[in-house]
Parts: sequence; structure tokens; C-alpha cells
Amino acid sequence: MVAQNFVVDLDKPLVFQVGHLGEAYEEWVHQPIVSKEGPRFFQNEVLESLTLTVWWAIPVIWLPVVCWFVYNSIQMGLSCPHIALMVVLGIFVWTLLEYTLHRFLFHIKTKTYWGNTIHYLLHGCHHKHPMDGLRLVFPPTATAILLFPFWNAVKLFSTPSTTPALFGGGLLGYVIYDCTHYYLHHGQPKTEHPRNLKKYHLNHHFRIQDKGFGITSSLWDKVFGTLPSSKADAKSM
Repeated sequence: MVAQNFVVDLDKPLVFQVGHLGEAYEEWVHQPIVSKEGPRFFQNEVLESLTLTVWWAIPVIWLPVVCWFVYNSIQMGLSCPHIALMVVLGIFVWTLLEYTLHRFLFHIKTKTYWGNTIHYLLHGCHHKHPMDGLRLVFPPTATAILLFPFWNAVKLFSTPSTTPALFGGGLLGYVIYDCTHYYLHHGQPKTEHPRNLKKYHLNHHFRIQDKGFGITSSLWDKVFGTLPSSKADAKSM
């Protein structure tokens, strides 16, 4: 299904085209097109609509879910300090998950038809069209599906009363991540820390795409040695 010297037609739905690029996909997807208007993904209107998400849908949908999980721990008798600790721990665990997914899954190298196609849907589209405002946050439908395995994973390592608060903290970490990610692309920060974080992330998109995998923080890049080498480029937290 991979075609020699295949050329992607940007005026047609992209998802089922990119697989034909084969080994050329890696170079193609990391040559960004800077435009706030994103491409069409699918010919089918329903499938296309599932790929489009306004940023504010993330807090509107998921913050009440976070509160519900925390409330469940309260109902089970967990003290407020213990709940706060579990929520903070959940956020911290999310930052590691954020880094791990971004580095090892979203930046996996592919060359087969379906490998390229799936990668484009997961993250390649974001690197090709980094300013596409309707595809910067993760679609809620996909998030809802992924919550089930993550919930079961958390249950393996925590008690019945701490599981909801810990999971809620992780989900809150995700909400912070997605909103931060949108802001880094489309916001105009006025203070030093957000400006540095924006510079750090845009550096990942436009200069050194195999470094700087942290979005909300450069912590894990420092821990695992993926901080950009230039001090000017690495300046963040």
C-alpha cells in the first residue's frame, strides 16, 4: 500500500493518504505548515466531526468528572489532607505519563501504511499543522475510552478509598496539560514563566523535534536527558 514518490494532496482528506508515503512520512510530517486553518481528515462528515474539539470543551466536560471522583473518596471516609495528597500525587504521575506518551508513543518512527496512518491521527497531524486550533486538544470520545484501562491500572496500586482521588488527580493533570498545550500555541503570555514555556514548546515543533517532550514542565526532560542542548533553547522552568 506504500507508493513510490507519493505526493500528498493537501486539498483532499489526508488520513488515508499519508500511509502511502512509506519511509518518506517521517520527513514529511516534520515539515510544519503554519496555518490556523486545519486540513480535512475524512470525507465522512461524522468521522470528521469527531476529530474537531474546541479547547474549552476539555475543562467543561472533565472538571465535573474530577470532582465526582474526589467526592467518591470523601464518601468513603478519606480525610481532606489525604485527598489533597492523592490529588497532587495524581497530577505528578500525570506529568510523567505526559512525557512518556509524548516521547515513546507520539514520536515513534513508522514507515508502513497503517503505522503512518495511526501515527498521523495520534500526533503526526499536530506536528504537520501545529496551529490547527480544533485539533490541539484530545477528543473527549477518545479520552472517555482510554479512561477505562487507566482506571483499572490505578486500582492495582491503590486502596478502594484512595483510588478515586488519585485517579481524579491524574485526570485533573490531563486537563491542565491540554489547556496549557492550547495556550502555548495560541496564547500571548505576558509574564516570564509562560513565555519561557511557550518558547520551549515551540522550539520542539520548529527546531529540535527529538528533544523537549514536556508540555506543562521540562522536569522529565531534565531527568531523562532530553533537554535541548542550547541553554537559550532549554530555558523553561
